[in-house]
Amino acid sequence: MSVIELTINNRAIRGDVAARTHLGDFLRDNQNLTGTHLGCEHGVCGACTVLLDGEPVRSCITFTVACDHQKIRTIEGFDGDELMKRLRRSFSVHHGLQCGYCTPGMLITARDIVRRFPDADEARIRLELSGNLCRCTGYVGIVNAIKAVLADLKESPITDASPAPVRQAAATAAQPQAAGQFQTFAAVATAPSDEPARSSREDTASPVANVQQTGARKGWTAIDDSFVVPFPLDQVWAFMGDLPSVTACLPGAELIEHDSEKVKGKIAIKFGPMSANFAGAARLERDDAAHRAVMRGAGQDNISRSKANGDVTYALSDEGNGAHTRVAVTLEYMLQGPLAQFSRSGLVKDFVRRMIADFGARITAQLAGADMPAPAGPSTRLNVGSLVWSVIWGRVKRLFGRGE
Repeated sequence: MSVIELTINNRAIRGDVAARTHLGDFLRDNQNLTGTHLGCEHGVCGACTVLLDGEPVRSCITFTVACDHQKIRTIEGFDGDELMKRLRRSFSVHHGLQCGYCTPGMLITARDIVRRFPDADEARIRLELSGNLCRCTGYVGIVNAIKAVLADLKESPITDASPAPVRQAAATAAQPQAAGQFQTFAAVATAPSDEPARSSREDTASPVANVQQTGARKGWTAIDDSFVVPFPLDQVWAFMGDLPSVTACLPGAELIEHDSEKVKGKIAIKFGPMSANFAGAARLERDDAAHRAVMRGAGQDNISRSKANGDVTYALSDEGNGAHTRVAVTLEYMLQGPLAQFSRSGLVKDFVRRMIADFGARITAQLAGADMPAPAGPSTRLNVGSLVWSVIWGRVKRLFGRGE
């Protein structure tokens, strides 16, 4: 058992919770907040959606201990919320509910859509709703209800409404898709959030300028980490420019074609019973003087129709008087479609950092001419589930003070 402190619907909570208790069970069984409904309990249907520090999450795949010292808002916490009042009224007028089981999660997601996309059209609304399933309505009433609220807000805005949180968006408007970013990283990193993706960022000529812009993109998730390779900087820099060699360090990745700057490839991933094969293109921008580079790209899984956009920025620096090299990595990504729901788990950042560390270990093995931890290539499917469970086990050990 672990002692945690939470703020649930503006009420401070402190108590013991088992490490394996997910947030949905804790809210229902311990706090009697039964408005949070549990459906699939695999993070697929969205019925259990709540807000965690202002962002929608699947409470059925979020561990309660991971929410320590954070703010949670369930459907019961919106009684005084003017925007939610309008949505509830509109759902009733436009017949946006029947059995009502999906409705709490659907309302919380709808509120998030209205706040983030005040000019959303029907296509955008449907895209953003793709992570919430309803077996009754056919979605027509739900979409019409959200459209009606958006129109109403233009005529009668809510003056005291707080600004929408900066978080991963399901897509940015129909703008030219970037050709760059290692789609492999973007796809795997998010395999554990929402749908057709188009890049909203402008491409600049200087990789250094792109590096400086990292993290300033509204609606994208950014994760920073680094690893040390026991080889000189120039040797590592040369290796990082060899796209086939770098691809070989990514489990499940296959390079289809490439030149000095552009690549096309695919990556196979597996998350429990779910499988995906992302295919995409990327462009590499390198600054040899600064030893910095940006890989920009996008990809799509043709089965689930999930799409990924992302940038991987890496900067190399001397470590240990030139005998070692530190590789600082910044991953920015946006995933859309059915697979997008998994990026809302609190485990994602730990998962990505573990993946980056494994990537560094594979680079070290390649440079040393040693066998990599596991063979990479088109015949290998990255098992995200096993990696996620290793992250979970690491968290559990840290909770009990044992470390990893």
